[in-house]
Amino acid sequence: MTREETLSTLREKLGRRILAWHEKSPRRIYVEVRPEDVPAATRLMFRELGARFQIASGVDTPKAIEILYHWAFDRLDCIVTVRTKLDRQKPEIESLASICKGTEWIEREIWELLGVTFRNHPDLRHLLLKDDWPAGSYPLRRDYRRDG
Repeated sequence: MTREETLSTLREKLGRRILAWHEKSPRRIYVEVRPEDVPAATRLMFRELGARFQIASGVDTPKAIEILYHWAFDRLDCIVTVRTKLDRQKPEIESLASICKGTEWIEREIWELLGVTFRNHPDLRHLLLKDDWPAGSYPLRRDYRRDG
């Protein structure tokens, strides 16, 4: 499948789930969807179109917690990022680990550093921080204050 065919399939199958589509360059495409549509986008990218999961990143913005899932289409020399925005007061989203096992560790990292709950994650426990790290204290949040 060519780049154009792949992107056309992505647009067609995601359809109304797409809130925004931005082609930053021929090699970088950003697709924004609602949190509830991320699992469907993941199944399409990973299982149907054969994209390779690279990483996810989380960002605390003034209005939302954003999660960006970066997918590589190596044969096309193209990266498609699926972006979603979560409520800052109660950031939660379905875990993708049952669809793509490679998301498991980064979800743990985002959970402990940004406070995003990944529903149905198989092993949501500390990965980087000490087990006795204070609950509700997230080092990558805008409002994080380091004691001392």
